[in-house]
Amino acid sequence: MRSTLLLVFLAVMLLSACNTTPKQNTETADYNAEADTLRYPNETHLRNIRQLTFGGDNAEAYFSFDGQHLTVQVSNEAWDVPCDQIFYLPTSGYTGERPAMISTGKGRTTCSYFLPGDREILYASTHLASDDCPETPRSVSGKYVWPVYNTYNIFVADLQGNTLRQLTDTPHYDAEGTVSPDGKKIVFTSDRSGDLELYTMNIDGSDVRQITSDLGYDGGAFFSPDSKKIVFRASRPKTDEEVTTYKELLAQGLVQPTNMDIFVCNADGSDLRQITDLGKASWAPFFHPSGEKILFASNHHTDSGRQFNIFMINIDGTGLKQLTFDNVFDSFPMFSPDGKKIVFSSNRFNGGNRDTNVFIADWVEE
Repeated sequence: MRSTLLLVFLAVMLLSACNTTPKQNTETADYNAEADTLRYPNETHLRNIRQLTFGGDNAEAYFSFDGQHLTVQVSNEAWDVPCDQIFYLPTSGYTGERPAMISTGKGRTTCSYFLPGDREILYASTHLASDDCPETPRSVSGKYVWPVYNTYNIFVADLQGNTLRQLTDTPHYDAEGTVSPDGKKIVFTSDRSGDLELYTMNIDGSDVRQITSDLGYDGGAFFSPDSKKIVFRASRPKTDEEVTTYKELLAQGLVQPTNMDIFVCNADGSDLRQITDLGKASWAPFFHPSGEKILFASNHHTDSGRQFNIFMINIDGTGLKQLTFDNVFDSFPMFSPDGKKIVFSSNRFNGGNRDTNVFIADWVEE
């Protein structure tokens, strides 16, 4: 679902419990900056960038607990994958052949994540409702919109693509699930209350608890490295007109993803705080390994709103810093469990087409 935001904007113009960050010594004699051809000069926190996918729309790549593999959400006509499906690949990237598909190949999927042990993968899918890709509306009455399908439920599959179990079974939007670093909890988004809120459940799907309640779309949530906090992006309609528009669109299974900010709360929903107030769309947040900073994607820095880059901010809302500088799209940052690498999706150096690929880099702590 979060990669749909990328498509909306481009179509119109988309862990470890450490308390300290490992210090990287990349300024060594064997580092050749000129050979680091996929890095822009200002990207001082990144070194040795490698491209892992080539062609199609590849987004939301997330590390396994051992840091050796990734799940990734892909649509690629060349693979006969017309809408998002979940794939599994090593951090060395594609070998030239299509990697293993974890999802069923039916319906549309979103938001995959490894479960503890790295033998099972969590993802959301619409395949029980239909084998076909659901329609993807782009605008309503001139407003950019994003579908939230009430046919999404959350499933678990093994690495061979066998569906092992279904964790949610409601006539509502249940998706965007991620797993805590301690392997005990899942956080996900659902509209079962009548609004799009965050919920947690045990790793087996039991003990479902609602943890947010303010009007607006709460989603894209991730746990902190110590599993005690949650970061997420949210819309917060305030005026009567904004509230009316939000409710009317939600009744149609739609939201506007154009005005969002980053929030943090405790894992039980307490101590809710807004971290950014930048305007436009700030989304795809992920905790820095220290737990004291957050990486996220935003288009607030451009008048057109067509350019997304990755930024970093302190958890108290200070110290905003731009990290990436592609002129189209960088998003979905995630650290490896040891804090030494970062994976992200980007349109960089794609020859001017709309292909979005996955990149991996060494992280440099300044």
